[in-house]
Amino acid sequence: MDSEDDFMSTLSSEDDVMQDDSDNGMMSDNEDFDDFDDDEPDDLDIGLDKDVVSDDKTKKRYDVDFKVICPQDIQKQQEELIEDVNMILEMRPEDAAILLRHFRWNRERLIEEYMDRPNKTLEAAGLGPNVVTLPKLEILPGFVCDICCEDDDELQTFALKCGHRYCVDCYRQYLTQKIREEGEAARIQCPTADCGRIIDAISLSVLVTPELSGRYHELLNRTYVEDRESLKWCPAPNCENAVDCRVKKKDLDRVVPTVECLCGYRFCFGCTLKDHLPAPCRLVKLWLKKCADDSETANWISANTKECPKCNSTIEKNGGCNHMTCRKCKYEFCWMCMGLWSEHGTSWYNCNRFEEKSGTDARDAQAKSRVSLERYLHYYNRYANHEQSARLDKDSYTKTEVKMMQLQTASGMSWIEVQYLQAASQALQTCRQTLKWTYAFAFYLARNNLTEMFEDNQKDLEMAVEALSEMFEKPLGELADPKTKLDIIDKTSYCNKRRVTLLEYTADNLAQGSWTFNSDQLPAATAAAAPAKPAPKARN
Repeated sequence: MDSEDDFMSTLSSEDDVMQDDSDNGMMSDNEDFDDFDDDEPDDLDIGLDKDVVSDDKTKKRYDVDFKVICPQDIQKQQEELIEDVNMILEMRPEDAAILLRHFRWNRERLIEEYMDRPNKTLEAAGLGPNVVTLPKLEILPGFVCDICCEDDDELQTFALKCGHRYCVDCYRQYLTQKIREEGEAARIQCPTADCGRIIDAISLSVLVTPELSGRYHELLNRTYVEDRESLKWCPAPNCENAVDCRVKKKDLDRVVPTVECLCGYRFCFGCTLKDHLPAPCRLVKLWLKKCADDSETANWISANTKECPKCNSTIEKNGGCNHMTCRKCKYEFCWMCMGLWSEHGTSWYNCNRFEEKSGTDARDAQAKSRVSLERYLHYYNRYANHEQSARLDKDSYTKTEVKMMQLQTASGMSWIEVQYLQAASQALQTCRQTLKWTYAFAFYLARNNLTEMFEDNQKDLEMAVEALSEMFEKPLGELADPKTKLDIIDKTSYCNKRRVTLLEYTADNLAQGSWTFNSDQLPAATAAAAPAKPAPKARN
């Protein structure tokens, strides 16, 4: 085994812990994030639901438990909760649904409040006293609609339990506006101003078309998911699934809850952005804001800086003189042609310099600002490079499939035998996505032994990815060679293992609060909240 494998094996085998059989850190189906006591020990298994944890030995330490909920299951969950409340409180299912939505589907809290203050609870939810009569359309002689002022003796009318009555046409227009234009469903109130009565599903079904009723129920399903802290919609386009994950908001600084929908889309449950392991949501938000705020600065740097011809350090032309001296290697060159300055003669040393502030403090401030900017550009350029690679890989599957078919034709391999190319393509995409966010994460890290270990892991993964990428781009003739195939298979496996090693190392220290973040790069409040405990020694 080579030295890289030795290091990876050592790192992966340490700090394995037995999972606690208790249900610590979990929330029941009907509890909100804010209902939990924050005074929990730091070594909890964050986000792991003990009722669903399996003996899967492939489970990684950065994985969280989750469940994908299909549209029919979303409806089924609502119906089961409504039936439970209906049986306990003996009310119409439609009224039970309104109560559950008012309490954000927290069944226990609903029942407790109702038992203590039934009338007050019903009023707060937009319901009156329980009634058993079903809503119906009525024709009342001499009725005048307060909205359209129609007084036809054959005019159909409708009223909720509040008694505010209007003609059916006005009611339908009102409901159409609410559902189709405003996207409202769960809290549609009586048309009368200052009346808080909620229109239930049965009442609505006798007033609107089946098409509009279908849209109404779609919106109710969306409200159900949005009201539940443990549920979120899959953000992939045209995906109707939701994901159930029990990671709490207060734990998002200690875990990156990455989930994968049945459609194949991987995203962070905490912020719903695309998979950004290993960076926690807080740093991702700061990084994206910084990139947006500094985009014009980066553009200015691209237009107003050049690289030293000798050491490739970034040089800023901060004066009018074309005689440039690199601060790093002291190489003297001409800004105009990048040639050696000594070959230009003294006639070139004639310029109009920008007026600079005198004094050591001004120069130090400028130098400090420049160093800070160069540091940002170092991480940003590498982040952007991997982001660009990810964009170029969008059609990777189609290209790889074509290459696989061509390889079959050229070498006589079976479809199964060329699957190693698809595995390599997938590994490249996944590892590049991870590498992209390692640079955002590293930007905020303070220098210590943990950071050095992180950068070693980052370097190993990046080198492996570049090697695999080079192998993957070889001509078909070389890809058909059995030795090349074996090399690609081995390198694919190595890349995946290095990625796991990097993510587990980061996740372990994140869960323990061991990372120290650079206060110079964080807002004051955020920096104050950063872990203050000393970093443990890196493992050899």
